[in-house]
Amino acid sequence: MKKSLFSGVALVAMLACGGSAWADVLFGIGAPLTGPNAVYGAQIQKGAEAAIAEINAAGGLNGEQIKVVLGDDVSDPKQGISVANKFAADGVKFVIGHFNSGVSIPASDVYAENGILQVTPASTNPVFTERGLWNTFRTCGRDDQQGTIAGKYIADHFKDAKIAVIHDKTPYGQGLADETKKALNAADVKEVMYEGVNVGEKDFSALIAKAKQAGVTVVYWGGLHTEAGLIMRQLADQGLKVQFISGDGIVSNELASIAGDAVAGTLNTFGPDPRVNPDNAELVKKFRDAGFEPEAYTLYSYAGVQAIAAAAKAAGSNDPQEVAKALKGTETFKTVLGDISFDEKGDPKLPGYVMYEWKKGEDGKYTYIQQ
Repeated sequence: MKKSLFSGVALVAMLACGGSAWADVLFGIGAPLTGPNAVYGAQIQKGAEAAIAEINAAGGLNGEQIKVVLGDDVSDPKQGISVANKFAADGVKFVIGHFNSGVSIPASDVYAENGILQVTPASTNPVFTERGLWNTFRTCGRDDQQGTIAGKYIADHFKDAKIAVIHDKTPYGQGLADETKKALNAADVKEVMYEGVNVGEKDFSALIAKAKQAGVTVVYWGGLHTEAGLIMRQLADQGLKVQFISGDGIVSNELASIAGDAVAGTLNTFGPDPRVNPDNAELVKKFRDAGFEPEAYTLYSYAGVQAIAAAAKAAGSNDPQEVAKALKGTETFKTVLGDISFDEKGDPKLPGYVMYEWKKGEDGKYTYIQQ
């Protein structure tokens, strides 16, 4: 059995009441626990487990303890469906995950058919909540919101630049790139280059040669940190100096270990950093004392568990359908992201995206800092 982040608090326990035992409520955590995006999987897992540990210590979900079931989707849609089917067979009622939109979207169909409520802390493609499913929620924003912010920022600050829009051909990466391109074009800014690359690609020399020929000075990247870091490093190695701009798919300090000094000055959109909220100081300290930096999606995952627990309490039921109704009701729930409520689609009513810049922190290491 996997221990929670904080020692001394068991994730799984049986409550005895008047000689009878309550059943556990099964929570699935679906994420890339291995593979190139495992850093994000760790964020989702640690955040959810920490919140569950706190809820269990306080008496559980309407008196029932929460038991965690892990599912490693390796950022692969087919594996994600396998994880979803296993969760259904195991009797999971609530899922925190997945990370990739391309995994969350097909997995959510399996969950909907099997009475499972899903809250993703990271999947931003609008399609996830646009299909009228009863069970789809997210604690993050959407690509059409993020792309609008990014496109406006580029149009305002780099209107006369030669802009390349590059993506990784995934529902997330291409979706975000296309929304940003749409916002740019609406502001009468036309890109000089629009290209897709493959996930897992390592040699971008042909792409960079094309960018050189086009005189590119700004690169907007729709995708994740692994390919982003390699592109940054190879751009620098080829002597092509550009302003690199991206979205929430690069919010991992692991980016700097791939890109090296080429990461300096990179810009990216993400939600306001919940780590700097004074109300979260004690929680953030607990994570750090346990040797884990709660960056990026960690607290978004934590908030997903909090929202489910608060809605279950409001509904007076642990039935996922009743919890879903409560989440879509008029009530506002307190979370580490602040007070949160959801619209009828399952999208959160939260502050919008802001811009970050990658700089050296006080420890001499590069990280993303909110502007």
